[in-house]
Amino acid sequence: MNSCSSSLYPLLEQALLCREVEVKLQLAERLFLDWRAGRLPRLAAPGPYALHEAGRPERPPLVHPAKVPRRGLSTPQGHGALLHAIAHIEFNAVNLALDAAWRFRDMPDAFVDDWLRVAAEEAGHFRLLKGRLAELDFVYGDFPAHDGLWAMTRKTDHDPLTRMALVPRVLEARGLDVTPGIQKRLAAIGDEASVAVLDIILRDEIGHVRIGNHWFCELCRQRGLEPQSTFRRLLDEYAMQLHPGEYNLAAREAAGFFADELVALARLGESSVDA
Repeated sequence: MNSCSSSLYPLLEQALLCREVEVKLQLAERLFLDWRAGRLPRLAAPGPYALHEAGRPERPPLVHPAKVPRRGLSTPQGHGALLHAIAHIEFNAVNLALDAAWRFRDMPDAFVDDWLRVAAEEAGHFRLLKGRLAELDFVYGDFPAHDGLWAMTRKTDHDPLTRMALVPRVLEARGLDVTPGIQKRLAAIGDEASVAVLDIILRDEIGHVRIGNHWFCELCRQRGLEPQSTFRRLLDEYAMQLHPGEYNLAAREAAGFFADELVALARLGESSVDA
């Protein structure tokens, strides 16, 4: 049990580097079960921990975000492309969660537990979307995708506070905002099965963003930083901005955003409607 091969970090690295989709999903799910069962001791070697790229299959081809084709839902290709884009996000989210547990080795066991659970749940989300794609006669890899989520992982690999601020609180929180609109579009073409899948994903993603919020605030507390001003500073430092458009304020509140933030987001959403 105390051998290197049966400790946490080598197995996490194996899952991260795995290029076979189904094997990666199985490894992520098994890691969480074995961790919870107390079978994975944390035998951490000194850092830094270098992992530039996570394993992924040869397909889908990765292109610049602006070059990912935009298709309407009026065609089978457009329908499949939308679900494929969401599936790609969920596949990347498995790697994101595994990376958080693997990389930030000074964080407590509760942090590891949270992100291993997230990785297992993201694997489940991908399976649900993969099933829907199969029912539409598509497979993961049939459409081009982009590398935006993992690119932000690389940019935040030096600091868990920065990672928690910019990945869960920005990129993943944006998923809370756009999901209801996607569900309306799918419902309009009669795809209630995918709407139901997105209900499950939205429920779980609220919890994932809440985990990010918790650890961001905890790290701010430990470092004597005020969370909201620190968040705004990081947005400026990394040239990120909050997108105009509708915000799912109820989901963000459930995910632990501050009341002041929700008020500001409501105003931003109203200004985009007025424009």
